[in-house]
Amino acid sequence: MTKRRSRASQVPAILAVVVLAALLVGALMAAIGSLNRDVYSAGGFVRQYLDALARKDTATALALPGVMPTSAELEAARLSGELPRTLLRPSMLRSLEDIRLTDDTEISTGVHVVSSSFLIGGSRLSMKFTLERAGTVAGVFDSWRFRESPLAVLQVTVLHGAEFVVNKLALDTRAHIAPDATGFSNQAAYLAFAPSLYTLEVDTPLLSAAKSTVPVTTGGLTQLTVDAQPNEAFAKKVQAELDNFLDQCTQQQVLLPSDCPFGIDIEDRVEGLPIWSITEYPPVSLVAGEASYDMPVTPGMAHIVVEVQSLFDGEMSTRDEDVPFSVSLSVSIEPDNSLNIRLH
Repeated sequence: MTKRRSRASQVPAILAVVVLAALLVGALMAAIGSLNRDVYSAGGFVRQYLDALARKDTATALALPGVMPTSAELEAARLSGELPRTLLRPSMLRSLEDIRLTDDTEISTGVHVVSSSFLIGGSRLSMKFTLERAGTVAGVFDSWRFRESPLAVLQVTVLHGAEFVVNKLALDTRAHIAPDATGFSNQAAYLAFAPSLYTLEVDTPLLSAAKSTVPVTTGGLTQLTVDAQPNEAFAKKVQAELDNFLDQCTQQQVLLPSDCPFGIDIEDRVEGLPIWSITEYPPVSLVAGEASYDMPVTPGMAHIVVEVQSLFDGEMSTRDEDVPFSVSLSVSIEPDNSLNIRLH
């Protein structure tokens, strides 16, 4: 009788343990489910990436699976080889705030498209990310990777130049191409973070382009163009070279100075040496042409003083007069930043 009573008294305790274990298992499964919906979800993975960009923690962002583009993705964008990672640095990132996950849609088994919005540069923008399930962590938590790299490829074309500035970093498109591939306009591609803002400009001693700020909110290829134009300092430098050339022409004491844009024909007999001077130098204005920086046909004025004797009656007189002329030219910038000026 005593043994039967002892066994009977143990039943409630066993039931309590079973119920408690079931509750613990239920709570654990619920916790795992909650974590898979939030932290270990496709949306949670995207938030990890965006939070890293918001902190300017580029190392963490780049370490996430699928962030770096594959060779196939680069080839699809008609790009190949190792792209410069110059822009994958913290200083390139702009303020990213108020991150919100707005949608998470499973488009096929294990493949999700996650939409997010955020404040960047004072504007609310959005970006979509495509992810795929990449297994589990500890056999219970889902793991993810970007199916399509979220990084952008900025293909920058500098019209009429090669150097540009992006987010205060000076770059030269010629640094990553063969020397014989350079031309009047140049292009280069760079890996860059998305989303972010990129401000481009040209600010060299000879060329300028106004700032333009472009939000980049898609992975893959983004084409950007900067129009470099001759600045005032460039025109002044060419003006000095042109003025010096014309002054040298005036040193030729002949009626038709050789290789110079001015001269005069006189039918009477010239007595003594002509004296030339420039009374109005052609003002230099440059525009970017197809292959050079060009100055259109521009008038100037020379002056000649020379003694002549009339062939008709032998009378001596002084020709003291202005002689109009015009000049056009083309300029190219050599690799050492010297100017190659060609008069037409």
